[in-house]
Amino acid sequence: MKTCLGIIGGSGLYDLKSLEKTKWIDVTTPWGEPSDQILSGEINGLQIYFLPRHGRGHYHSPSTVPYKQNIYALKKLGVTDILSVSACGSLREDLAPGDFVLVDQFIDRTYLRDKSFFGKGCVAHVSLAHPTCDKFSDIILKIGKKLNIKIESGGTYMTMEGPQFSTLAESKLYKDNWKCDVIGMTNMPEAKLAKEAEICYASLSMVTDFDCWHPDHDSVEVSDIINTLTENSSKAQKIIEALPEFLKSDRNLCGLGCNNSLDNAIITAPEKRDRDLIQKLNVILERINKK
Repeated sequence: MKTCLGIIGGSGLYDLKSLEKTKWIDVTTPWGEPSDQILSGEINGLQIYFLPRHGRGHYHSPSTVPYKQNIYALKKLGVTDILSVSACGSLREDLAPGDFVLVDQFIDRTYLRDKSFFGKGCVAHVSLAHPTCDKFSDIILKIGKKLNIKIESGGTYMTMEGPQFSTLAESKLYKDNWKCDVIGMTNMPEAKLAKEAEICYASLSMVTDFDCWHPDHDSVEVSDIINTLTENSSKAQKIIEALPEFLKSDRNLCGLGCNNSLDNAIITAPEKRDRDLIQKLNVILERINKK
């Protein structure tokens, strides 16, 4: 297997200036178009595909991002590892705006989104006990230390539907009762779909604000978020630039099971599987079909 890196850029990250041999390409999926064209390029010989989650110009809200199309398109291009970069609010006093968090757990409270490639005609249940790839996250953590960029290792990301920010009661619930670390709107169902697509997924969240729970800070303002994102985007770019040094060009399947998460996951009997759905899933099921 050849390593191929996918980058999903969130708010404030709509392009990768360090890419060489770049070209914006169109990728089609059975469910329609992804958020935008995908930027193909290289860094030190490593193939990289960059996808702006909200589209260039930020025209997709968190609820209208075509998550299924995005993950399918990256899978179709041969992506083996996805680094998700996104903005988030802090639910901890010691996580301040400007800090980074390598998320490893999620609570999903979204309800308007298509969350699975599977369904009637082909039912599959993948494990989400560990929704992110520890090995890939460890690489990013090492890069952060090398570059003197503060990155918190591990944290629970509370995914809300949005697009409005939290009420004060909600913010306190997530912080005090549920003990979440950060809050955002976009990592779910993205991480779930990446797991179904058998892609290693790491979530690098950029803290932009203290949500509204903090008594010494005003309610969240978009202008403040943009200012923090502008400062942080350069750090995110440096982390991405350093990734090829740590990612081997040739690799085996992920030892944590990210790349074989569909083994024993499909429960629908072969004779009951919907042919049209199976055809749509040919990119997702390619490895399974070869067994």
